[in-house]
Amino acid sequence: MPRAAVYNINGEQVGEIELSEAVFGQPVNEVVLHEVVVMQLANRRRGTHETKTRSGVRGGGRKPWRQKGTGRARHGTIRSPIWRGGGIVFGPHPRDYSYQVPKKVKRLALKSALSAKAGEGRILVLDALELPEPKTREMVQILDNLKAREGALVVTAEKNSNIEKSVRNIPGVKSMEARQLNVYDLLDHPHLILTRDAVARVEEVFA
Repeated sequence: MPRAAVYNINGEQVGEIELSEAVFGQPVNEVVLHEVVVMQLANRRRGTHETKTRSGVRGGGRKPWRQKGTGRARHGTIRSPIWRGGGIVFGPHPRDYSYQVPKKVKRLALKSALSAKAGEGRILVLDALELPEPKTREMVQILDNLKAREGALVVTAEKNSNIEKSVRNIPGVKSMEARQLNVYDLLDHPHLILTRDAVARVEEVFA
């Protein structure tokens, strides 16, 4: 059964915790991880790109010159795609890029990501994480104590505004509650910092 060290906010190890085999001890499925990450990135695309076809560009209401007798190629409008300033052929138009994969695939990918973090020893469990008020400086000190300043995903059991506000100005660090845990953010941050309560919540939700 996978295990993780438990630390206090001073970076001192105060114990050890057993992690659920069903969540943190599964084989890492790289194919499923890739599939879910691609889906998440596609769902984040706004899809507001737009180009104008020959019917949308301005001008070109009359034939530039007569059809025959000039020695030049025949043209019906100066806004043809082959003219400078003309319309765009097969250009992008607003569309929805989002799609979904089955829930079982998402859950398998999440377990794979958590298991990969556990296998690499990059899960840090805090016995408690409470800030009386938002303080970025205090959060930076905690991350330095845990040697996770270069990038960490801080997960709490419930929404904690003080912690979220404390980490949002720290580059490479992000905070979220356990139910928002997702594959992309897990893979995008080198370290995963969970409170004891968050570990219990993750195992309860995803086991």
